Amino acid sequence: MTDRRYALNKGNLSNELLLLLELLATDAPASIAEEKAALFAEVDWELFVRLALHHRVYPFLFPRLSMIGEERVPATAIQRLKQEYRRNTLQMLQLGGEMGRLSDKLAQLNIRSLFLKGPVLAQDLYGDISLRTSRDLDFLVPMHDLAAAEALLRELGYLQEEVFEPILGDWKWREHHLTFHHPSQHIKVEVHWRLSPGPSKEPAFDELWRRARTSKNFGPDVHYLGKEDLFMFLAAHGARHGWSRLRWLHDIKQLLLQTPDPVLLLRLLHQYHYEHAAGQALILASGLLNAPVDDSGLAGLTAKPKARRLADLAMFYVERQVNLHNPPLGPEVEKHYKYYKPAILSRRQQLLYMLGFLYPYAADAKTLPLPKALHALYFPLRPFLWSWRKVTGKE
Repeated sequence: MTDRRYALNKGNLSNELLLLLELLATDAPASIAEEKAALFAEVDWELFVRLALHHRVYPFLFPRLSMIGEERVPATAIQRLKQEYRRNTLQMLQLGGEMGRLSDKLAQLNIRSLFLKGPVLAQDLYGDISLRTSRDLDFLVPMHDLAAAEALLRELGYLQEEVFEPILGDWKWREHHLTFHHPSQHIKVEVHWRLSPGPSKEPAFDELWRRARTSKNFGPDVHYLGKEDLFMFLAAHGARHGWSRLRWLHDIKQLLLQTPDPVLLLRLLHQYHYEHAAGQALILASGLLNAPVDDSGLAGLTAKPKARRLADLAMFYVERQVNLHNPPLGPEVEKHYKYYKPAILSRRQQLLYMLGFLYPYAADAKTLPLPKALHALYFPLRPFLWSWRKVTGKE
């Protein structure tokens, strides 16, 4: 039973979403059809499948629904999820092979790398790469090795998808990754030099490397974040995207089952200003998925009023099939996100965000091209150039 401290308003959730949440939360999927028979009574199974696909939890759900059987779940729904489960397993095997290849190539160049998600995360959190989805590979390298990592990807046949226009090096802290894709293998790779977009404070690569773990399944060159760093990364990522996919909350639950060191985790969250985002993640993961929250350690984060407010705000996205990755958003969602996005930041992060607005953008150089020797003038000219674009409709 969910702790009342983590209770959430589920009144706007559809019956299909409530069933999906119950299947993710339970420790006894085989008996749920008897214990919660009412949830199976009036289910739009087409909607249920769409929700499972949207929230990217169908690989975890398929084995559970198969255990329940066709007495409660239509064969068509099970078959559809089975197809997606098999497709995802093949994709994860392909990504796992490519992750091993990339890690070996990076190591040969003496480039340290930390894989952030993908098959290594699925194996670590779920014990089976087939139980989690991943559409790309993300790895972090030290900033001084970024150019070499990019060159390696190009050498391996990857094509860069976006180019950041440099002006005074602002891309180094405004952005956090570059995206590449392989045209024949159909694999997407994101090479990171930061965990999250700036402006924000986060651990240096060397610090993350000291706490990193090495995969036992994918080879000695596949390294990934320590449990406490991984929790902070997942909480920040999920908060930034409004927890609009339940897979991210399910990852939090699986990570909590590994019992991260609460002392170290609390220190990191305080040091890097992610306490409220972590509290939000804990409330949502516990309230929706019955995730365990240690009373002696992390539970204090959930008592913060801002954490509760952020959790309630995120329910807006949980209630809807919202994809914040693909604008334009609907008017209602866009209005909500304009409020939500700055709300998740700490006061320090909000201050840095506002100060970052005063730092020149590439658009300023387009508005008024200046020789590189005079680029420092963009700082005092920034407000005027921004105002000019607003007035002329070029912003």
